[in-house]
Amino acid sequence: MRWLHWGLVASIALTWIAGEAWLRTHEIAGYVALGIVAVRLVWGFVGLVHARFGDFVRRPAVIWRYAVDVVRAREVRHLGHNPLGGWMVLALLASVAVTGFSGWLYTTDRFWGLAWVDLLHRASAWTMVALIVLHLGGVLFTSLRHRENLVASMFSGRKRR
Repeated sequence: MRWLHWGLVASIALTWIAGEAWLRTHEIAGYVALGIVAVRLVWGFVGLVHARFGDFVRRPAVIWRYAVDVVRAREVRHLGHNPLGGWMVLALLASVAVTGFSGWLYTTDRFWGLAWVDLLHRASAWTMVALIVLHLGGVLFTSLRHRENLVASMFSGRKRR
């Protein structure tokens, strides 16, 4: 379900571009992003093997060993997400969920205009931007390190064994 990934990319980009100037577009794209996160969470438990959280979410000790191996240029190549990438998936999904939920809260009578809701929405949005930059850096680094085009494989669904 690569379309979930690219749909999330498009909806987040649209919310960012729309901003407050095109608030209705911003809200709709935000709701689409929330919907995609909900579907991805379900797909993480019932989806194909490499899409399941159990396939790529590892314990902290495994992640630490993998990070040490990356620094030593000895990391094992993974057909699906590597251990660091697995946690990035969770962090990105969480940041989208918090940003979307806080944005929705801001549209309700009870929470409209509250400073802490606005602060939460903005802080989670900027956290998401930072995570996206780290994610893109990780994709570029891993693509170069393992001499493979991860972006192309995200479109085609194929990766060399």
